[in-house]
Amino acid sequence: MSKPKGFEKPTGFRDYTPHVVSKLRKIERNVLECMERWGYRQIITPTIEYYDTVGVASSTSDRKLFKLLNSRGTTLVLRSDLTAPIARVVSSMLKDEALPLRLSYHANVFRSIEEEAGREAEFFQTGVELVGDDSPEADAEVVALAIASLQAAGVSSFKIAMGHMGFLNGLLEEVIPGQTAEQEQLKEGLLGRDYVGYRQSIEALNLEPKQKQQLEAILRLRGGKEICTHASELSSSAEAAQSIAHLCAVFEVLEAYGVSEHVLIDLTMIGDFSYYTGMTFEGYAAELGSPVCSGGRYDNLLQQFGRALPATGFALKTNRIIDGVHGITIEEKRPVRIKYSPDRRAEALTEAARLRNMGHNVVTSLIADEKADTIPATSETTAEQDEQVIIYGSKKGGN
Repeated sequence: MSKPKGFEKPTGFRDYTPHVVSKLRKIERNVLECMERWGYRQIITPTIEYYDTVGVASSTSDRKLFKLLNSRGTTLVLRSDLTAPIARVVSSMLKDEALPLRLSYHANVFRSIEEEAGREAEFFQTGVELVGDDSPEADAEVVALAIASLQAAGVSSFKIAMGHMGFLNGLLEEVIPGQTAEQEQLKEGLLGRDYVGYRQSIEALNLEPKQKQQLEAILRLRGGKEICTHASELSSSAEAAQSIAHLCAVFEVLEAYGVSEHVLIDLTMIGDFSYYTGMTFEGYAAELGSPVCSGGRYDNLLQQFGRALPATGFALKTNRIIDGVHGITIEEKRPVRIKYSPDRRAEALTEAARLRNMGHNVVTSLIADEKADTIPATSETTAEQDEQVIIYGSKKGGN
């Protein structure tokens, strides 16, 4: 294998140029400020965690985890999400705080990828966790906050698709009880939006016409509040009925927030992490086919850290917003340039400090000695490529 060139980097990792960093920081700042106004406090967790605790609990498939060994031979992982590390902290350092807990974060996460173009192994997420409240109000709050966060990030046109894991689980257990492998295959089809494959999996089950119709009907359960009635008529499962009642209660709260026009009920929606237990959702920007945010309820995760608490949350996929959403503009603040001759260095640098304290960006540069004598001794302000330029020329021979 040939040695990498000096400018190469591992597949899936990227450099962020100053302009892209400006967009990233703008999104980070605006979204975290939005979350703070909703009562969410920022938390920071380590980049590296123990594999046997956070790594196992994360529900990221084992092959996608970056693993390494410490000096004692203990297996560590680069964090693959923020939900599991925050669950660890809630169960330990924050165990004495009053519930519910509202926490926010912005951080990079790592997931190993196949050697293919266009996939990122390191990316940024900005999100929240609401711990200790299992009500429809809590689920509606995180969806409403996801909408506010997307708007704060500069995403102007988007839709939130909202589903419920319990409805699908109840329906599948009613139609094909105990057939775990077959149920998982159907879920994989829905998760991958492979509706042709989903129908083929149904055909392979050799079901009665009514059962087949039940499984196919879920593909049509996408829309507004009317889906609540249609879904209730589709299944007699107690789990499915309870789930759709919860989901529709969430929708009613979103109506009260005044944001329901951004939301559609989609009962084909299932989370891509195994720890989701209830309501799940994804946000889609008009310009992108991939979700720019995702979240849902995960009531069983914290008990893996010894504290059984309900929880719900979401994360913005910040990199997708940076790269794929148009209209996010950065007004570059052009610096004030101060040029000075050697004999006026102290005067010029004092002025630079004064302007910086006032909030200006200031760049300083020394005028070459041979040019200093040709520049007037008094300060003057000119325009150079739309920049303010202040010149402190040499006093030699000046007025």
